[in-house]
Amino acid sequence: MRPSDLAREHGISTQAVRNYERDGCLPPAARTPAGYRIYTELHAAALRAFLALVPAYGHATAGAVMTTVHAGRLDEALTTLDRGHAQLLRDRETLASVREAVDHLTAAPGGLAAPTGPTGPPAPLSIGEIAHRLDVTPATLRAWEAAGILTPVRDSATSHRVYHPADVRDAELAHLLRRGGYLLDHIATVVRQIRAAGGTGELAAALDGWHQRLTNRGLAMLTAAARLGDYLTLRSAREPA
Repeated sequence: MRPSDLAREHGISTQAVRNYERDGCLPPAARTPAGYRIYTELHAAALRAFLALVPAYGHATAGAVMTTVHAGRLDEALTTLDRGHAQLLRDRETLASVREAVDHLTAAPGGLAAPTGPTGPPAPLSIGEIAHRLDVTPATLRAWEAAGILTPVRDSATSHRVYHPADVRDAELAHLLRRGGYLLDHIATVVRQIRAAGGTGELAAALDGWHQRLTNRGLAMLTAAARLGDYLTLRSAREPA
């Protein structure tokens, strides 16, 4: 098979195929005496797997998975995929909690009460604790504060930021919408709507859009798993006994 044969199947350029091989997303191709690349069904399966991984996990993660597979580190590649599934699950759980908050807001026009645990309101969090919870940096939280998304109070004794349950909810919402590609000023508007118990139309539309993104990503992960499984099976069958 020539580079053009692989490229034609996916509507990409032959240079893209060569670049994917160069970057380790495809196994090395053999060469003719004249120096032309010779691709096989193994390369075609690798390309299908890589291009299916991209919409499911992102270009960087897809490349990391394929390069670690080709380096013989299958467990590392699978762990990378596990992290992607864990993030998807966390996004689903966060979306569910935000929807619950919106339902509460709709039922209580006077404002959205802070979430409570079985024994009352949970203890406030420090900036480090909430950063760890969301897997972001403290600098990101400070940027969200500067944009008006978060409004933590300061501890009177230490002057450190203190995040109460309502702040945590706002941070979870900001994290969700940020991952959905929304700009900080848009997120600040949505959060202010919650704080003021105003209209929820804009928020509902944003959440519906992100829900569809999560569904699409989950379906893409299923396709990617099938394509990668096909490639690994073919690769294993062609390895020397």
